[in-house]
Amino acid sequence: MPLPRLIPCLDVAGGRVVKGVRFENLRDVGDPVELGAAYSDAGADELVFLDVKATLDARPALLELVGRVAERLAIPFTVGGGVRSTADGASLLRAGADKVSVNTAALARPTLISELANLLGSQAVVVAIDAAEGKAMSHAGTEPTGRSAVDWAREAEERGAGEILLTSMNADGTRAGYDLELTAAVAAAVSVPVIASGGAGSARHVAEALAVAQAALLASILHERPGRLASLRQELHGLGVPLRDAA
Repeated sequence: MPLPRLIPCLDVAGGRVVKGVRFENLRDVGDPVELGAAYSDAGADELVFLDVKATLDARPALLELVGRVAERLAIPFTVGGGVRSTADGASLLRAGADKVSVNTAALARPTLISELANLLGSQAVVVAIDAAEGKAMSHAGTEPTGRSAVDWAREAEERGAGEILLTSMNADGTRAGYDLELTAAVAAAVSVPVIASGGAGSARHVAEALAVAQAALLASILHERPGRLASLRQELHGLGVPLRDAA
C-alpha cells in the first residue's frame, strides 16, 4: 500500500498565496514561487496550487505563474482553478503541472471528468469537492449544489477521476482538526485515493486524517513557518504514522 502523503496547498489569488477561515477573510501569506520551492526542498510529497479566483473571475488559471512555480519543484504538482475544458487541462500540463484539479465545471458538466481522463489519463485528474454540511458546493464554495459529497465523489470516480480532494468548508482554516466523519465516509465510498483538506492545526490532527485518508493537505499549519514541515514529519513518525523519508 502506498505511504500516506503530506501535501502543502497554495491557494492563490492575485498572484499571491492567501489563506482564510472557512473560505472567507483571505489574507496574504506569501509568494507562491518561493513557498512552493521551500516546500519542495523541505520534503513535501506533492504540491497543490489552486487559483481560488479563477472560476469567480471566469478565466483560466494563471499559466505563467504556474510555470514559474513548476520550474522550482522536484515533486508532483497539481493545479486547479478555472478548468472548464480538456484544452484548459492540457494547457496546465504543458505549463508544468502533473495533475489537474476540477471542481465547479465538473459539477455543471460531469462528462468533463471523463473527457479529461481520456485525454490526460485518470492519474492526472483530481476532482476537488468543497463540502459544507456534507453537501458539495460550487464556485469556490459560494453556491450550494444540493448534492451529497459522498454521492458526488462516487460518481466522480465512476467517470474517471484518479483522486478526490475533499475540503471541509466547516473546518477550513480553523486549525481545530479535519472533518473525520465526512472524510471517512467519502473514503469508504470510493477506491481511489482521498486527500483530506481543512482544519489541520497539529500533528495529531494530521495523523487522525491519515488514518482514514491517503493524504493530508496542509496550509495554515505551514504557511507562516514553512520549516514546520520537517518537524511535522518527525512528530508524525513519533505518532506511528508511516511516511516516506524526506529527500
